[in-house]
Amino acid sequence: MDTIYALASARGKAGLSVVRISGPQAHEVVRTLTGSVPVARRASLRHLRWNGDILDDALVLVFEERASFTGEKVAELQLHGSVATVSAVLTALAEQPGLRIAEPGEFTRRALENGRLDLAQVEGLSDLIEAETEAQRKQALEVFSGAIGTRVGVWREMIVRAAALIEATIDFADEDVPVDVTPEVTDLLGRLLVELRRETSASVARERVRDGFEVAILGAPNAGKSTLLNTLARRDVAITSDIAGTTRDVIEVRMDLKGLPVTFLDTAGLRESQDPIEMTGINRARLRGEAADLRVLLVEEGQDRPTFDLGPDDLVVVGKSDRTPGPGLRVSGETGEGVAELIDAIHERLSKKMPTGGILIRERQRMAVLRAIGFAESAMDEISNGLGRHELAAEELRLAARALDSVVGRVDVEDLLGEIFARFCIGK
Repeated sequence: MDTIYALASARGKAGLSVVRISGPQAHEVVRTLTGSVPVARRASLRHLRWNGDILDDALVLVFEERASFTGEKVAELQLHGSVATVSAVLTALAEQPGLRIAEPGEFTRRALENGRLDLAQVEGLSDLIEAETEAQRKQALEVFSGAIGTRVGVWREMIVRAAALIEATIDFADEDVPVDVTPEVTDLLGRLLVELRRETSASVARERVRDGFEVAILGAPNAGKSTLLNTLARRDVAITSDIAGTTRDVIEVRMDLKGLPVTFLDTAGLRESQDPIEMTGINRARLRGEAADLRVLLVEEGQDRPTFDLGPDDLVVVGKSDRTPGPGLRVSGETGEGVAELIDAIHERLSKKMPTGGILIRERQRMAVLRAIGFAESAMDEISNGLGRHELAAEELRLAARALDSVVGRVDVEDLLGEIFARFCIGK
């Protein structure tokens, strides 16, 4: 296998930059640049030299095969983070025979191929790199730590146990089997199905944490929606005007709301209009409002409330509170009055939608578990039809185990790998 290298830290000026090398020649490259190879897993300050020049004073770390992130021999060079220094070191590496620059995600792909990570952990690492909020970080770190693989292992053991009991009845079909295994198999599969269904239900909430919640700001024209959005974003993202109907399209602003990933939607004012362009914006506002996780209906004191079906957790807020003070939840985009209280109310409601259990975070994982549920249910049906159907039940259980294996990448995922690793940066 080729020896690969890449900048593993962000590009640009920094206090430190890290260059990673992985493959059979990784340690020899260190010997070439520094004169010797440090003790494994112990940082050593070395001069990096090439063609008679000192490139940098760097901390050098090496890892042995099967004791590194990729499972191969690995070296990491911790450099001073100037653009010139990093460029000089990368140029020196490019001149080493047998080395090549890594492709996007290639370090992580090698970790998968060498059994250091399963596919779910790879997806968790991708999410961890992309995490913007505390909730996303915690969720991604849990998956990266191997929680999904551990849980899938437990489920698979239950299926294997059930299949083994059924296979015994098939193997001894012509003899007197002393024990009827049907109750034990039924109990095993019943408990398995309860767990799998619970997981698929919780996965929807987990996906929302990963992708972010949507909060739609709705209201009549000139209710102060765009001004409120600008105040929440702390910058001018939407055009504000006294002219009704200024907002024609949905404006999205993503932000960290007290640790939760939230996208606020500024929408067109809800009213009847003869303007076809404005009506298109109003229709989009209604559709996005209906699909959002939470709606904030902004109303004006003494004005008719626009018609929109709200849920029990949605908020009705009186806008322009600087002009019409009074009781209740009120905000002013102009002065910021009541905005902190609105943020607290939104956070409280979205926190209720946070997952309280489960470990699945992606649609691919959820669909694989749904397939396993379908096969396990079919196995239950075959078992209930008597001994003559046990061979069919055993086959359904093998398919269920195969579906669970695909969650962690043991089978049927080769066509997904290119898409997954293409999202990684070079050096990851």
